[in-house]
Amino acid sequence: MRTIRFRDAMGLERVGQWETQDGHIVVGGQTYDPVEIDILPPATPSKVICQAGGYMDLRKESGFEDRPERPELFMKGPNCVVGHGDAIELPSGKEIVEFEAEFGIVISRQCRAIDESVALEYVEGFTCVNDISNRDDQHEERNWVRGKAFDGSLPMGPVVASPDEVPEDATLRLRQNGTVKQETTREMMIFSVEELISDISQLITLEPGDVIATGTPYGPDTLSAGDVVEVEFEGVGTLRNHVTAP
Repeated sequence: MRTIRFRDAMGLERVGQWETQDGHIVVGGQTYDPVEIDILPPATPSKVICQAGGYMDLRKESGFEDRPERPELFMKGPNCVVGHGDAIELPSGKEIVEFEAEFGIVISRQCRAIDESVALEYVEGFTCVNDISNRDDQHEERNWVRGKAFDGSLPMGPVVASPDEVPEDATLRLRQNGTVKQETTREMMIFSVEELISDISQLITLEPGDVIATGTPYGPDTLSAGDVVEVEFEGVGTLRNHVTAP
């Protein structure tokens, strides 16, 4: 099942199923064409917990050879979330703003201090995420709030796919203007989905709709105004956004 949030032609917010066979959206027997609606972010998180360096190839690119003992985490707020088809607006005055292809875990119900063995019971599904990063502030000032948590810095979507739709070895890739810049598989993650949920829940109560962004592989690169960037995750679909100047 692939669940989508959208606004119809009358301006009403709806939740439907995106049918993979014919590409249409179905709500209570009514059918919608995706090109005729406004697709909304597939979740409305109270918070997004992000993993830094979720794959060893990126850690090595960043100069770290060791495997971390536990996930390295930071947070983004609801202000960061934008949807499929929305613009990624580059922050004013920043020279290096990069994409990071990731997939997100959407939480289905409140969880706190849960064991890995039951973690998937708290998962609504998976979605595509693009962790837009302002390296000027993140690296030069070592300020992750300015570098990561600015408005519109987390495109997400287009759907939430239930866990049975997403293979254990699902491919994650990013295309910039049609050229593949990042590619990996879910099985190459340092920490599994279950490990991430369990570890985070020991510290933070996760609420329905909260998202865990699982980290990016090797290959983040600079965005420019006019770019089209696509994050594709097998079983979910493709998140597509265009880049604009401030």
